[in-house]
Amino acid sequence: MSDLAPGTATRTAEGLDAFIAGLPKAELHVHHVGSASPRIVAELAARHPDSSVPEDPAALAEYFTFRDFAHFIQVYLSVVDLIRDPEDVRLLTFEVARDMARQNIRYAELTVTPYSSTRRGIPGPAFMEAIEDARRAAEAELGVTLRWCFDIPGEAGLESAEETARLALVGQPDGLVSFGLGGPEIGVPRPQFKPYFDRARAAGLHSVPHAGETTGPQTVWDALRELGAERIGHGTSAAQDPRLLEHLAEHGIPLEVCPTSNIATRAVAVLEEHPIRQMVDAGVLVTVNSDDPPMFGTDLNTEYGVAARLLGLDRAGVAALAKNAVQASFLDARGKAGIAAEIDAYTASWG
Repeated sequence: MSDLAPGTATRTAEGLDAFIAGLPKAELHVHHVGSASPRIVAELAARHPDSSVPEDPAALAEYFTFRDFAHFIQVYLSVVDLIRDPEDVRLLTFEVARDMARQNIRYAELTVTPYSSTRRGIPGPAFMEAIEDARRAAEAELGVTLRWCFDIPGEAGLESAEETARLALVGQPDGLVSFGLGGPEIGVPRPQFKPYFDRARAAGLHSVPHAGETTGPQTVWDALRELGAERIGHGTSAAQDPRLLEHLAEHGIPLEVCPTSNIATRAVAVLEEHPIRQMVDAGVLVTVNSDDPPMFGTDLNTEYGVAARLLGLDRAGVAALAKNAVQASFLDARGKAGIAAEIDAYTASWG
């Protein structure tokens, strides 16, 4: 940018940020509890004063500063412990959708971990009713379409896998589209969860496990070969294996990339070293996501700005990135076409 006049780069960045803010978007990798805003977390903490989570929204910024991935999981689970009854579930879900609406997110596949709630005493049917009620209200009142990915908390072992599969397949709510696997990867091999993914896939659910976030490329291969992954959550280490990148590109398997999350959890040392450029250059379908946005001090608009800088994108490039998420989603064809048309019309309005 050395040939630009002073201040031009700043004005260009500001213009791109404004474009991103109004851009219709879809999000594919964002966690239910991890999306709780400081206001909602503080409200829940006040309702449950025996928790270690601060009640002061200002103190949450320090509380959400993570030493490493293990510390992130510890903090995350302390917030999970604030969701103790169906009213908490419904409030959280609707307020997450409200925050999405403010960012012009039209569609989101929210990763939900029902086991974390049912093991704390919320009956499965009551949990399902709460998220479904919030989903219907979000679409009617906010214009945000929500779908669910029920994921296994890997650190809780096969007991959690069995319970998650049971909830997904017996109590299957209308908004459920996929089956996932989250939590720590180190010491939690993917192949052990194959029977549960087999059952979910046989019932028509899509396979979207986390893999290659804090472990090497073999975890991604395991997710593909053993769990039948149709999308990969994170997949950060895939860039270490050219053959894996080639496989992902050849088979059209998208990666759900979350740049700021990877820095916050120390999965990537610094933003400049993030492998998103290698992924795109290899022809992999990359989507940009926020993961646990308030915990990482980000949101989807911010993540698009980060990706635009890392990839050197202009407005057309950012719009194409937004359409990647629509393409990689499990929304029906009519819904995909509708959001894609919105993106095109919005982009055209900017000239």
